[in-house]
Amino acid sequence: MTLSEFSIKNHVFAWMLMIGLIFFGALAYDKMGISLNPDIDFPVASIRVAYEGAAVDVMEKNVIDPIEESIIAVQGIRSVESTASVGQANINVEFEIKKDIDVAVQELQSRLLSATRNLPDDIDPPVIVKNNPEDRPIVYLIVYSEQLDRRQIMFLVKDKIQDRFSNISGVSEVSVFGYVDPSIRVDLDTKKLSYYELTPQDIVQTIRNEHAELPAGWIERDTKEESLRVMGEITSAAELEQLVIKNRGGQANFIPLRIKDVAHVYDGLEEIRRISRVDGRKTVAIGVRKQRGANSVQVASDVITRVKELQQILPPELKLEVNFDSTEFIREAVAELVFTIILSALLTALVCWLFLGSLSATLNIILAIPTSVVGSFIVLYWLGFTLNTFTLLGLSLAIGIVVDDAIIMLENIFRYLEKGKNRVEAAILGSREITFAVIATTAAIVAIFLPVAFMKGIVGQFFFQFGVTISVAVILSTIEALTLAPMRLSRFGSAKPRNIKIIVWVNQLVERLGQIYHTLLNKALQHRRSVLLVSLCLFIASLSLFWVLKIEFAPEQNEQRSFIYIRTAQGSALDFTDSKVKEIEQYVATLPWVTRNYVSVGGFGGGGKTNTAVMIVFYDEDNDLVTMEKELREGINQIEGVRGFVQMSTSRSLGGGRGYPVELTLQGNDYQALIAATKTFIEEMKATKAMVGINSEDIETKPEIQISPNREKAKEYGVPIADITETVQVLYGGVKPVKYSFEGRRYDVLVKLPEQKRKSLDSLEAIFVRNNRSELVPLRELVTLKSVDAPLNIFREDRQRSIRINANIAAGSSQGEALQIVQQLGASKLPAGINLKLSGSSETFYESFESLIIVMLIGIIIAYMVLGAQFNSFLDPLIVLVAMPFSISGALLGLWLGGQSINIYSMIGLILLLGIVKKNSIMLVEFANQLRDQGQPKREATLNAAAVRLRPILMTSIATMAAAIPPALNFGPGAETRIPMALSILGGVAVSTLLTLIVVPLLYEWLSPERDEV
Repeated sequence: MTLSEFSIKNHVFAWMLMIGLIFFGALAYDKMGISLNPDIDFPVASIRVAYEGAAVDVMEKNVIDPIEESIIAVQGIRSVESTASVGQANINVEFEIKKDIDVAVQELQSRLLSATRNLPDDIDPPVIVKNNPEDRPIVYLIVYSEQLDRRQIMFLVKDKIQDRFSNISGVSEVSVFGYVDPSIRVDLDTKKLSYYELTPQDIVQTIRNEHAELPAGWIERDTKEESLRVMGEITSAAELEQLVIKNRGGQANFIPLRIKDVAHVYDGLEEIRRISRVDGRKTVAIGVRKQRGANSVQVASDVITRVKELQQILPPELKLEVNFDSTEFIREAVAELVFTIILSALLTALVCWLFLGSLSATLNIILAIPTSVVGSFIVLYWLGFTLNTFTLLGLSLAIGIVVDDAIIMLENIFRYLEKGKNRVEAAILGSREITFAVIATTAAIVAIFLPVAFMKGIVGQFFFQFGVTISVAVILSTIEALTLAPMRLSRFGSAKPRNIKIIVWVNQLVERLGQIYHTLLNKALQHRRSVLLVSLCLFIASLSLFWVLKIEFAPEQNEQRSFIYIRTAQGSALDFTDSKVKEIEQYVATLPWVTRNYVSVGGFGGGGKTNTAVMIVFYDEDNDLVTMEKELREGINQIEGVRGFVQMSTSRSLGGGRGYPVELTLQGNDYQALIAATKTFIEEMKATKAMVGINSEDIETKPEIQISPNREKAKEYGVPIADITETVQVLYGGVKPVKYSFEGRRYDVLVKLPEQKRKSLDSLEAIFVRNNRSELVPLRELVTLKSVDAPLNIFREDRQRSIRINANIAAGSSQGEALQIVQQLGASKLPAGINLKLSGSSETFYESFESLIIVMLIGIIIAYMVLGAQFNSFLDPLIVLVAMPFSISGALLGLWLGGQSINIYSMIGLILLLGIVKKNSIMLVEFANQLRDQGQPKREATLNAAAVRLRPILMTSIATMAAAIPPALNFGPGAETRIPMALSILGGVAVSTLLTLIVVPLLYEWLSPERDEV
């Protein structure tokens, strides 16, 4: 007894199976998280180290080098990239894709512990974080006030706002941007220090000595025990300024001096190295990150609800608003995909109704969609997948596939109903005849996706979910077709005459097409070699489209925002950069399609980049990305004294790196020669006109004043070099000798020169250092000053100094063309000893396409093996697979007509297509074999099989195309990723169906061996 017969005779079992799949699938759908991309672990960890005020060279030699030397022994490291900037070091460690990132982080942590003994004593502890694009904030909030001062705002942000979002379910971290910690400022007066014969170290040491609170133990009295506490800490600026300076250079100071006599003490903020604004208004930004696997949309909704709650209890002068909610795009994109699935199902139902003319048969087919699609959520939820672009896109494209098995099954049963069989007999006979074809087609589709698991890189992880989703849906559709479909038709199937005009017309059209097809096929069989030769020529000619179509990693996706990286002249002060950014803000405000803008002067990273700024421009969606990018870039670069680099926000997180379509690295042993070669190479890139916005931050320099101690004079005067260094550090870098408590939190006391005094080195003229005889020596006698240009950043890749170059694609060019030009320039223009290496999305571009081609080849081999085992033949699978080349021709034609590019989405559509188009060939070959087994001659069996299978082939092909039409339409968020995949399927199915209806029978009649030879 076959599975279909069992279901027909046990209809309650089949009904319960369908209800169970739909019911539990709906429950799983409701519990699944929602995100833009799959929630997977990237094998990248970042080590961040802060060393306030340290020069770039110091960060490289004293911080990065010992850390790299320590961690390089960790197993599974693929590459190490490090960037040193003023006071900051960032080390990105990429592991092999199979490495468990949690284990990797633990191993890095243990290696870092051994490296800390080689780091400077006063450095901040290194911090390790996993680097995952999905861990970026999903909601940005802004806090601002016109009435409150900055210090009051900072206290409210820290005490009343930040923690209220941390305890929301699903929130992993709340980051604050533009926040500056309150502190007690001690601004030194160099003239008064000289007058009282004091040094900056004397003030620092006084604060340390006079500010101390340690556990003092306890005391027992009678039956009570009481703890002891020495209240030695200062609690306010007023208290600190009254501290008595009791020592000078370790000797007692008998002059009654207090801190206020030599410094200005007040409640203030730490140094402002970053300024944030929204539409010209100063703000503090708050970024909310979700936990791994959490529902992004739900978390964002809870955050917005909390904002409304806080607005009721915060001071009315303080405004808390949502600046950007990334889940709006996710919600809209997911809603569009769900709508696409529904629309695809309706179009598929219409096709089935037009062909079958029976509502009961159409309903039977349509019930395959919720059973397969909704049932898939059970497996997806169990595997830990989320509702994201890839899983939902897979389901939307699977609509036309999951009904194919039901169409094949029901169409065959329907033929027996038309012959006068009762419902049960027709269901048993029809299902028995078609079971092998259904299983064979399903196995062929699943086989094509098995190699997706072997794709390299992060992109392979993303498309793994796509492949699994479609495979699960197709497998469930097969189960549905073998059990539920024949059972339902045996219960309420009918073959009533088609009396609706359009259905009669469609039926007559199909019959007419069948007659024409039979005539053409008969003639083609008589001129087999000529027809096959013409078909081969058409296929070869279609491959020329590879050189016409643009090639890129991923299409630009309109997320309604753009990033602008702004730079002023090297060494520009923060105030100067801010003034230029304000001019850009004024220009951007004049653009009619801009809704608002957010700017961070000083960048998003740590301090030290006072000549940089980042602006995010938000705009209406109904605008052309390329046009907006060009207008922004040209308008910003017309402002004197600034350079603007526009990067469109196009979800290029798939490619990793810095998010530019062109990313490369130059390496060489001679650093100065490397810089010179980079400058020349950038000019060569500009001359090609294929790229715009070409820049490299790594070759930029920043003015640096080097204060060099005269060691001979220092020895003569008896002054330790360390005292000279510490003096300059206190004056210009500042030190934080102690912390104080305020309203339950700990803040720093900051000792430094006043801001106005730090704008020149004149203060050094009035500063003294103490020698080993307690004598004061003028600092100017012990040092020499020299102005040089120091690097703004130092970038290292795999422990070798390197320079990164980024670029966008010029209008009319493509990523593939630009990368080819870059590699040609590297081979012909770079001097000996300088090597070029693609990185980021550029490296992923080649890696992904290489993997996709390998996946296609492996998929074809596996499909051949599966078909060979099923048909028990070496030749029949080759005849079946001949449909594949023509599907490639159709896919290229569809992309060309639709103005799309060859990218990872269209390539995945092509892989899916290779699985779909084999169905038609399988139905032809399998039924022809059945007829020959019944005694028909080869040619007669070929003609009869083609005639009988024409209607199901047309039905399945048109149903698949109908399901692909909604994704191919250019509407809704995320359409940029759906269109190329859908057009590949539309073109491929259309062309391959037309050609394989002729070519496959010809090859079968020519190559298929006699049945007794098999």
